[in-house]
Amino acid sequence: MPYLVFDVETTGLEPDYHEIIQIGAVLYDNQWNQLATYLTNVYPEHPERFAIPSSEVHDLTLADLEDAPMIHEMLEDFEDWLIEELHLQNRSQLRRITICGQSVTTDINFLRFAYKKCHMSWEFSYRPLDLFVLSNFYFHILRCNGLKTPKSLSLKNVAEYFGMERQTQTHNALEDAILTGRCIALIMKNAQKFKVVEQELQFWEGEEEE
Repeated sequence: MPYLVFDVETTGLEPDYHEIIQIGAVLYDNQWNQLATYLTNVYPEHPERFAIPSSEVHDLTLADLEDAPMIHEMLEDFEDWLIEELHLQNRSQLRRITICGQSVTTDINFLRFAYKKCHMSWEFSYRPLDLFVLSNFYFHILRCNGLKTPKSLSLKNVAEYFGMERQTQTHNALEDAILTGRCIALIMKNAQKFKVVEQELQFWEGEEEE
């Protein structure tokens, strides 16, 4: 089961109105060995919807996107990259991939809206792996053991906890995808160190319904 960790930069915050202008992704095998990376800008179909607050986050301008592919070209190239790297036989095998990210539901929504606009079927798995959710549970376990944890679950703070940081001040989709992937990999590998004795597990003992 390969893992695809991805991140997008967009023209704003609304998936049904704003658009993807950059996507970065890292592909891992089922042992969390990095296989390949992907990065491309995307030229928006509606440049007038380019929100200034968003541009301050990623520092991308329309001039930076001038030679970038349109969204339908990007999606086709993105899938071709995945199929080639994983030696898949057809698009239906994309569902073997587990999609991962930081607060990944938002990025998935942007990607799915892009697929819908391009009249392309969504072939990916519906079982995402979210760093935010994993971090919440993982650091809860550490706190229960008296260990120090990050003040917040932002990618910046989680990455710094593991001794990593962004190399740039503004967001870059590939850099954020790489940081996210490394954090998820560390959490998944460290989770193997936790030993659980079945006899000590506690289950909910609610009152029986009358």
